[in-house]
Amino acid sequence: MSTLTTKRKRMGKHTTALKSKFEVALERLEQAKPFAKSLYQTEVYQLAIELSYSYDGMNILFENAHRFDQAGVFLGGQWEDPTKMQPPLVGGSLRSKQGVNSIIELLSEMRMLAIAKGTYIHEGLSKEETNAFLNEVMALNLDLLFTPETEEGRILEDHMIRAQVLFQYLGEQLSFRAIGYQIVQELERLSVQRPIMTGRILSMISLSKQLIKSGIDEKTREALEKYIDAANAPTPLSKDAADQREYRLKLENANEAELESEVNIFAKSMKEIGLVSPYHPVLLRFLNRKSPDKIQAALDLSETGIASFNANQQLIHDIIQISIYPETRQAIYSLSRMLDRGVLTQEHVLPAIRRLFDLPIHAHVREALTKFKDEQSAISLNGLLIAGVMSILGQPLGVGQGNNPTCQSARAISLWSQHGIGQLLEYIARAARDNDIDMTFEGETIHSSLLIGGIAGEIGQDLDPISMVLVPHLDKIYNEMMKKTLLRGEDGHKWVNPEFYGAWIPKGFINAIDQLTLYVSNYSAFVKLFYATHHPDYNEGYEMIYPNPVGILITNVHGELLGLHAVSIQRIKKDPHGNIRIYFYNPNNDSGQNWGQGIIASVSGFGELEGEASLPFHEFVSRMYAYHYNPFEQGDTYMVEHSLVEEVEALARESWGKNYQWA
Repeated sequence: MSTLTTKRKRMGKHTTALKSKFEVALERLEQAKPFAKSLYQTEVYQLAIELSYSYDGMNILFENAHRFDQAGVFLGGQWEDPTKMQPPLVGGSLRSKQGVNSIIELLSEMRMLAIAKGTYIHEGLSKEETNAFLNEVMALNLDLLFTPETEEGRILEDHMIRAQVLFQYLGEQLSFRAIGYQIVQELERLSVQRPIMTGRILSMISLSKQLIKSGIDEKTREALEKYIDAANAPTPLSKDAADQREYRLKLENANEAELESEVNIFAKSMKEIGLVSPYHPVLLRFLNRKSPDKIQAALDLSETGIASFNANQQLIHDIIQISIYPETRQAIYSLSRMLDRGVLTQEHVLPAIRRLFDLPIHAHVREALTKFKDEQSAISLNGLLIAGVMSILGQPLGVGQGNNPTCQSARAISLWSQHGIGQLLEYIARAARDNDIDMTFEGETIHSSLLIGGIAGEIGQDLDPISMVLVPHLDKIYNEMMKKTLLRGEDGHKWVNPEFYGAWIPKGFINAIDQLTLYVSNYSAFVKLFYATHHPDYNEGYEMIYPNPVGILITNVHGELLGLHAVSIQRIKKDPHGNIRIYFYNPNNDSGQNWGQGIIASVSGFGELEGEASLPFHEFVSRMYAYHYNPFEQGDTYMVEHSLVEEVEALARESWGKNYQWA
């Protein structure tokens, strides 16, 4: 019997008594003076914990949820204002072992449900808004909605049992149709960004399988099935195969028409969804040996890709042989994109990739790469390294920083994979072989192996193979460069970025925040200069050639400052609707964010390329605090209308600007 079932049965016997105790405790809290409410909150939380192990207990909490705000259940804490609740943060709070956070979050969801059901009228939130909030919460936490039938799912800590009971209760109270639609929207939003690391997407797809049986509408079910097939078995022969061995045997016995069908369906699914089936590498390895003439179709190559493939057939054959396995299946998409980019037309790239085939790998790096390898797999560590190289060369904007404060390093890998491939491959080889790289800062050589610590400290494991190899070195070097500028009285990025990233970075630099006083200084000039150097209507027609690293102030859905962040402007163009937009690379793994004030970064629908986010020009500028520019390629700042500056400044002042004094 599962822990959840046992707990439910045990608590069910005491529900009636607990109901009375809880309502009395809530009454005491309600009658307490504001300054004394904290003394009575604890008893309410403790009794709520006892009730939250059963469906009947959840019912009792829901029946009283309309009283929570008035009584002061959330008074004095971060849950006090329901209009400031954010769906992405709910799961983390429910999973928290710290103090009473998980039960307060649970009670907050009950309050939201009461608003959604109309039993509690809140002047700041409508039924529709809270329904949308709860549906998004459910979509982001499917693992709590559907308890896995595993040993891990049976043995759970108390706070996780409560979280699962909550989500099962919400699942019954809300429409699975709405939840299914939300999941499809989330899958589309994430997959269109084409990240290298697809674990989050695959997890959502895996968990959503159970939704298909939950009464969702036909259109939503078909959309989910499309993702499920793409991530698993989209073709006739793969659907019929019990495992990869059986699939390979089916390929051996397939006729020409069946093989062509497999090739075309795999290629179409991969290009449409951006996900690669674990059966696709089995097919590609088979074709590599038996029918190499079909590889181009299996990769769905463009004219450029076909030309690149034909000119480098032996190299492609060897890459597939050493690096394409089920656990590196996503690298097939990257290989396709790399060929389409024409990367292999750069002659210096070919020997640099070849060198990785038999490169001696440092023991420390071997340990890091082993985490990407299945125990039973025949893939070598060099094969993993090459698959990782395919990923970043094929998907430069798919590089993510994971859960690490290393946006600078991710941005560097992305930039080099676009415009400095030879340099990047040299860094990879040195890091993998020597566990060291070096860069020069103002004439002084800095070796990563001689440095201790960095911006991030310990690097998390949720990175792609190349980032796992490179980021620890890049992070330490960037940090060391910044240290050397600390006493200069200006933003160190002015000197560090051109030295760290390379000659692609313009030497002009401006920061809207004075580094000595931390005042926002001469903001009008900051905005006008950006228009005069970057907006096509004001910069004399100069176009961007290379990505421009800029600093932005990230805000939440309420426009409140969360912190500083590093992104790259990729290009500035008119969108399909005729409006000037800034298209940018955001290394934080999810570019489609709501920054408040109606500023929502788009990842599709406005001419974005894979991995790009975009915003209208003025909206992006309102979140910038620093940028580089070429002083020899700019228009006249006095030609920028004051009304444009006022619009940008109003957005800035009313969001992150509240945290700064303005000079």
